[in-house]
Amino acid sequence: MMSPAGRLPLRFSTQTLLLQLGVVLLVVLLSGAVHAWLTFERLGREAENQALTLARTVASDPSVRANVQAISRQPGTPPPAELKAGPLMAVAEGARARTGALFVVITDETGLRLAHPDADRLGERVSTDPSEALAGREVTTRNTGTLGPSAGAKVPVFAPGSGSGSGSVVGEVSVGYSTESIGQSLARDIVPIVLTATGSLAAGVLASFLLRRRLQRLTLGLEPEEIGALVHDQVAVLEGVDEGVVGISADGRISVFNAAAQRLLGQPDLSGQPWPDAPVPARLKALTLPDAREGEAMELVAGEQVLVASARKALHRREDLGWVVMLRDRTELQHLTRQLDAVGTMSTALRAQRHEFANQLHTIAGFMSIGQHQQARNYLERLAATGPLKFPVNQAELLQDPYLQAFIGAKGVEADERGVSLRIGPETLVRGQVTEPQDVTTVLGNLIDNAVNAAVAGTAAERWVELELLDDEGDGGGTLHVVVADSGDGLPDDSNPEAVFAEGFTTAGGSVLQGQGRAGGQGLGLALARQLARRRGGDVTVLEPGNAGGPGAVFMATLPGTTTARKD
Repeated sequence: MMSPAGRLPLRFSTQTLLLQLGVVLLVVLLSGAVHAWLTFERLGREAENQALTLARTVASDPSVRANVQAISRQPGTPPPAELKAGPLMAVAEGARARTGALFVVITDETGLRLAHPDADRLGERVSTDPSEALAGREVTTRNTGTLGPSAGAKVPVFAPGSGSGSGSVVGEVSVGYSTESIGQSLARDIVPIVLTATGSLAAGVLASFLLRRRLQRLTLGLEPEEIGALVHDQVAVLEGVDEGVVGISADGRISVFNAAAQRLLGQPDLSGQPWPDAPVPARLKALTLPDAREGEAMELVAGEQVLVASARKALHRREDLGWVVMLRDRTELQHLTRQLDAVGTMSTALRAQRHEFANQLHTIAGFMSIGQHQQARNYLERLAATGPLKFPVNQAELLQDPYLQAFIGAKGVEADERGVSLRIGPETLVRGQVTEPQDVTTVLGNLIDNAVNAAVAGTAAERWVELELLDDEGDGGGTLHVVVADSGDGLPDDSNPEAVFAEGFTTAGGSVLQGQGRAGGQGLGLALARQLARRRGGDVTVLEPGNAGGPGAVFMATLPGTTTARKD
């Protein structure tokens, strides 16, 4: 914005500098003035004391006292020529010459000059009031007389034979020192004051410039209005978005931890804490390591959420300000993805069954077209006995729940296409009906996918995956128990069974075992399945780690509240 004169307004740092310089200059001037005034007052008091001492000396001189008394007893005042050549003039001028005083004046009891540096003034009344001294009191004065401004003293002259301070006053002695000589002394004493003031001013100017530079560095060159606007914008942005934002300063401390980050990570505000010690997932901290790839997104499980996290360096004019970590909630998207995978799997299975059903219709049509009606009838009877649609799942008839039949049947089609036989264990018994297909899909689908992958990667000649499903009744709904085994090579020998539930778990050599999840494509499947099961009060565990050459690992999942009693 332009000023009324058409010039740009001064920056805040410049205004601060000028204000500081003004304050420093004012303080130096005031300090110098006070010091000079105190020095002047000290010199003035010294001059007054010196004048008082000299006046006392002259007034106590016996010859002065006698001569003043003699003149006071005479009628009238002696002529100036007589006074000029008299003894009082000699005493006064001698004292003035010895001490450097501006004047030494002696008067009679009426205030007429008996001795004065200017002979033409002899016999005249003094220009300053002598009443205090003629009343017998000593006084110090600062006034301007016929010889100019002075600091002096007036002392009474007592008659001979009377003690000091008693007896009749026959005159007075006035002594003064020129204030110009005081000014000269002050000029000599003021040099250190000026040098000190100049040094203080230079130090103040230097400190002001250094403070200005530090202020500009701390505010990144921003004006107060810009800083205020940034604060409002930061609050509006950080608290108005659903994404979690974590700011890490260049010194490794958390500077920003907005409400969304607190919600997604399940932590209170961690602002001010060291980032390496913060209670957040280790994979999140790995995003800010020096060798981390900036901007690369990764998925992780935190609490009950599946998060997508990424980190970027924060720079301002090539200055490293630290890191900014962004967090996005992918939990619902993961669940939706699993549901879509299940729908896609069943759609693929239905297309295969539709193709099989079309082939059966063509066979019947062929029998009819050649007149083999009895053959067509026999063929239809066999289809009626075995069912027109058949999934490639051994002992699928053990499953009574329609949802489990369709979903596991569809998985059987996928497994069959990869050369893996999917079979239902003989101990399977599900009497209830699935009421939480989304959670069952996530857990069961992940375990089956991992088992199929393990069977494909295994070295056993026969590739198979076996499921056993049991349910029991409970107060909050039935619990579904799932056991999944495969013909793969099991978990690595040096692997901790619990490690397969860590985010990003992969096996050595790149082969895919049951430790690798499909939900996120980055080793999140089992971690997400366990988190989902535990949220319902269940769990996903490893029963057997398996052996090289088969059989492979055995997993068990417990899902409370996912089934209910079937209505007959």
